[in-house]
Amino acid sequence: MKIREIRELSNQEILERLDAEREHLVRLKLNHSISPLDNPLQIKEVRRTIARLATELHQRENN
Repeated sequence: MKIREIRELSNQEILERLDAEREHLVRLKLNHSISPLDNPLQIKEVRRTIARLATELHQRENN
């Protein structure tokens, strides 16, 4: 998810998306521990998306 797309979301939508991405990360890590993923870089991308969402939410709270 690009930062431009994140900025278009409301605070509530960001919170919902953040929860969904965190759950997705947990599932990916669990699946990867059981059997290797085809593309382990998915974990990295989900972590970055979580960071982008959290950063945008934090910036909105400060402004």
